[in-house]
Amino acid sequence: RYFMDWKNDVDSYFTIDATEGTIATNELLDRESTAQYNFSIIASKVSNPLLTSKVNVIINVLDVNEFPPEISVPYETSVCENAKPGQVIQTITAADKDLSPAGQRFSFKLSSEASNKPNFTVHDYRNNTAGIETRRNGYSRRQQELYFLPIVIEDSSYPVQSSTNTLTIRVCRCDSDGTIQSCNVEAIFLPVGLSTGALIAILLCIVILLVIVVLYVALRRQKKKDTLMTSKEDIRDNVIHYDDEGGGEEDTQAFDIGALRNPKAIEDNKIRRDIKPDTLRFTRHRPPAEDNTDIRDFINQRLQENDVDPSAPPYDSLATYAYEGNGSVAESLSSIDSLTTEADQDYDYLSDWGPRFKILADMFGEESYNPDKVT
Repeated sequence: RYFMDWKNDVDSYFTIDATEGTIATNELLDRESTAQYNFSIIASKVSNPLLTSKVNVIINVLDVNEFPPEISVPYETSVCENAKPGQVIQTITAADKDLSPAGQRFSFKLSSEASNKPNFTVHDYRNNTAGIETRRNGYSRRQQELYFLPIVIEDSSYPVQSSTNTLTIRVCRCDSDGTIQSCNVEAIFLPVGLSTGALIAILLCIVILLVIVVLYVALRRQKKKDTLMTSKEDIRDNVIHYDDEGGGEEDTQAFDIGALRNPKAIEDNKIRRDIKPDTLRFTRHRPPAEDNTDIRDFINQRLQENDVDPSAPPYDSLATYAYEGNGSVAESLSSIDSLTTEADQDYDYLSDWGPRFKILADMFGEESYNPDKVT
């Protein structure tokens, strides 16, 4: 019988047939993690198990090319603005995670989409290194600051593995000897010889100027606004502020619009109507209207009284003249003041009222009055 001498966990990767002695794997093996396994196998006689022997077994894991090569380290590549064609700006190398046998070679070349662009090229030195060379005369940071160069790297194992690695190239400002002076982003916008401190000073001056301009405009607007404002104490005002809402249409004593209706009366009297007089207002006694007075004359008389009245309030008012006319010669025809009976009434005066009362005179006159004929 055959047995595994279990001494560590490594032995769990393999198993052995007890009768045939065939060794087999229990799990997948990875040469990159463990390249060699070492364990022991014990053989014993079936008829006499005490008769045993032990032998050491060493298993070497063969390599399979499963990882593509890559650029060995990240490069910070830069190119001068004044670079010439054919100038080498970077030398690169590759590495493979597979434990490659001695003599394995790596090849370098540009990807198909980058080979048509006349900016950079890759020169394979055939010793697992390559150089990045320029293909144009001069580069401008203002036009393009960064270039991305895709490089294809292949190994020589079977099956062949390859990968595409992108190299970032930054355009920098250099002196005549090729020494890099500035590669930062702000250098793109700064002219030659202008430092960061100078840029900060310029920006600070611009901010101060803007603040001064804003303050000046604000002061000018405030001054203009104060000039246009109308003083309430200025007697030259042509706008009268009443500030009183009044009592409505039925309030005939609160407002006086005479100042607006007849400005000539104000000029004649030279009385200011924008302030309230100190003297107490006295009651005006209006003379009674004469009989047969024309309504227009009556209204003009009342209007003149209100216009020249110095005690009138300094605001609009509605003057009610309360004139209903001279009345009728027939006086009241109401039955309230009638006599008790129709027999006691005298209708002879109806004939004196004129032709408009002729029908009533005929109906109720003393000569022609007949109650039976009245309908």
